[in-house]
Amino acid sequence: MFQPLKQLMSPINKDLRVRILFTLGALLIFVVGTGIQVPGTADVTGSLGFLELINVMGGGALKQFSIFALGVMPYITASIIVELLQMDIIPYFSELKKQGPVGRQKLNQITRYMGIIFAFIEGFAFAFAFLGSGKSTLDYMYVATVMTAGTAFLLWLGDQITQKGIGNGISLIIMAGIISTLPSMFVTAFKELILESSLSLPLGILSFVGFVIIYFLIIIGVIFVENSERKIAIQYANKTTSAFGANQSYMPIRINSAGVVPVIFASSLLAIPATIAQFVKNTGFTNFVNKYLNYTTPVGFLIFVVLIYFFAYFYTFLQLKPDELAKNLQENGGFIPGVRPGKDTEKYISNILSKLTIVGGLFLVIISGLPIVFSNVTKLPSSITIGGTSLLIVVGVALETYKQLEGSLVTRTYKKGYSRR
Repeated sequence: MFQPLKQLMSPINKDLRVRILFTLGALLIFVVGTGIQVPGTADVTGSLGFLELINVMGGGALKQFSIFALGVMPYITASIIVELLQMDIIPYFSELKKQGPVGRQKLNQITRYMGIIFAFIEGFAFAFAFLGSGKSTLDYMYVATVMTAGTAFLLWLGDQITQKGIGNGISLIIMAGIISTLPSMFVTAFKELILESSLSLPLGILSFVGFVIIYFLIIIGVIFVENSERKIAIQYANKTTSAFGANQSYMPIRINSAGVVPVIFASSLLAIPATIAQFVKNTGFTNFVNKYLNYTTPVGFLIFVVLIYFFAYFYTFLQLKPDELAKNLQENGGFIPGVRPGKDTEKYISNILSKLTIVGGLFLVIISGLPIVFSNVTKLPSSITIGGTSLLIVVGVALETYKQLEGSLVTRTYKKGYSRR
């Protein structure tokens, strides 16, 4: 595991070290920005309630009502909508999807424009909710514009990280925001369970130890599942395979092919009604959201589970595309032993993906749900209940970034060895 870190210090990987430093510098700018408050909005947030999720993913920016208060959540919401529109709902989006890199570039552009529009709407809603109804429309628009500019800057910063740094910029910004709030979360848990708890001291210490153990189990579980895969045996008509399978080829499919995307998407969708509730200021609607669309409640958690499974299936099949895998196999003279090429291969791969997604979705639900159940039993604050989701995102993104870094090092080592021949 530490071999890539050793290779990283090699002189030939100097530019890779520069990319890593660029990434860390960009994330530092984000963390510093979360502490820069929108002018004229000091001490207006109070209790966030079910908006705590947006606050955690934004590195505590919403609590401080900073210029990055909205984070990249409007962009994620826009991404969900654009991805759904590509499913033959609107022909224009379906056509762009089929146009390859050019189409993807246009879709990314549309997603960004839509994200900026959503950012302004959310910014206006937050301004109205937290500043109160005594301000002028110009004041609300001013705050909304500042927050929209903050989101636009984060999208640009994410692009710069993706192009000039290591990993996916948007995912790393979300991860950095969550990491910056983790220490305060454990401090809060320590205070609630030991220092200020109504429980006896031994029981409080035991509860806190249990809390810490749950989070270590989450980390271990995420690492195990993210590295687990189902290997589908592949044979090629122009290759011979020994009796011992020495030249056997495989198509590896991860158990959780969708990664942490379903959790991010599900969390983003559940945050939308909470945002609307802050703007509407209707007691009945607010109570409805708090009771049925808050995933710390039984009904809200059930909706959260359904959304995770929906996005797990949606994103898995969107990324892997069984029809294209079957077509590529057939064009390259490959086949799955015992399965006819073409439609039968497509059905076989789809069946395996469906089964793996059931397991992967169950894993995501358990990891996200454990801290929620624990916190409801121990009556911890809402900022603690979403810790499982946050930690799942952090570990998932960290693993993906590490794998990308490891892949870059392997490629460079291979090129170096090849050039010496």
